[in-house]
Amino acid sequence: MLPDKVVSDICTAVDSGFEKQVQFTQTLVSIPSLRGQEATAQDFMADAMRERGLKVDKWKLDIDDLKNLPGFSPVATSYDQAFNVVGTYRPTREQGHSLIFNGHVDVVPTGSADRWRFGPFQPKIDGKWLYGRGSGDMKSGLAATLFAFDAVRNSGYSPQGRIHFQSVVEEESTGNGTLACLQRGYRADAAFIPEPSGELFTRGEVGLIWARVTVKGDPEHASGFIGVGTNAIEKAMALWPHIKALEAKWNERKSEVPLYCDHPFPVRVNIGEIHGGEWTSSVPASAALNVRVGLMPGFTQEEVRREIEDAVRNASRNDPYLSNNPPAIEYFGHMSAGYFVKHAEVPEDILRRAHTKITGKTMREVVTSASSDTRYFNLYQDTWGVSYGPTVEKAHGFDERVDLESVKRVTKTMALFLAEWCGLSHDRA
Repeated sequence: MLPDKVVSDICTAVDSGFEKQVQFTQTLVSIPSLRGQEATAQDFMADAMRERGLKVDKWKLDIDDLKNLPGFSPVATSYDQAFNVVGTYRPTREQGHSLIFNGHVDVVPTGSADRWRFGPFQPKIDGKWLYGRGSGDMKSGLAATLFAFDAVRNSGYSPQGRIHFQSVVEEESTGNGTLACLQRGYRADAAFIPEPSGELFTRGEVGLIWARVTVKGDPEHASGFIGVGTNAIEKAMALWPHIKALEAKWNERKSEVPLYCDHPFPVRVNIGEIHGGEWTSSVPASAALNVRVGLMPGFTQEEVRREIEDAVRNASRNDPYLSNNPPAIEYFGHMSAGYFVKHAEVPEDILRRAHTKITGKTMREVVTSASSDTRYFNLYQDTWGVSYGPTVEKAHGFDERVDLESVKRVTKTMALFLAEWCGLSHDRA
């Protein structure tokens, strides 16, 4: 347990450095790090790590290194600009527990910029809120890992455990960025991922499957003066209710997963993209539905894929055209499993103490209908990995924003966790 003076010193250091931390976060948010465009943000993170004396490892993801590993997700985009960055701190004498801080720089598309109060990459502060795409999910948390480390060292202490700061790509589409860190050999006694959780301990997350359902139509002139053709968009949309019906079916089974019994709606089935047609006055020749499907821990990807395929097949049998021209289903992007964090007394007690010291409240646990890279540590590395981060509103939506007061509390909590988990000395490494 940390002495009160150490707690006070570290919290004072977070307060003193917070203006600089917010400015750093704003700069990071201002860099458009959409999928395939993350390299500039990763350069920024690598420079920040070097400034702190960390040994920096930057490399480009290689699908051939990853494709046969558990947890790999199919890739649908180029990895030409897909770079990971890891900064490593090693103490003079490694005596404490080791730790991984992990966060992602990739962000989801912004939609129409004119529907934002401020521009999506023009990070503005209004009251306690910082606006901008990625401000909450999850650049503020990623930045906080470095500034939690700064606070410990600026207080005159040095961690006694090895620490890896992982800044990864591909979290929003596959998770292969974090998988690449595992493949490269980075391991630690615990992993801390400050995804926006509202300062809640995330005990469990669902898995995800991304599926594309493609229908081929029979194109004709839209006037029908030769024939009527078969409209691929209409046929594809007729399949959607049958896919969406799986959501209610799977949620009815939540009693089979005890920790999800009280969750109101653990499984979400979302149609995120529709592609189809080539010309307004032509009956479309093809259409595709891109669908995001959640699966609770304990449900396998194989059985969920089979139910998706059965739903599409059964719906097609009742349609004269589709029964002879069956839709194709392919999987791209996320192909992940749900997980629970196994109880681990020591790190959880340390996190609870830190949380209570900073918030004055008992830490609460939650299971979510979302997914994050935290799964890799818990499922594939036998490492206690926790998702615990600040409060965000409108993640993936217009006017995404993060609560800066929450960011400061989370930074202090992470710094105290680091200090007690890794151990401290007065010898600067």
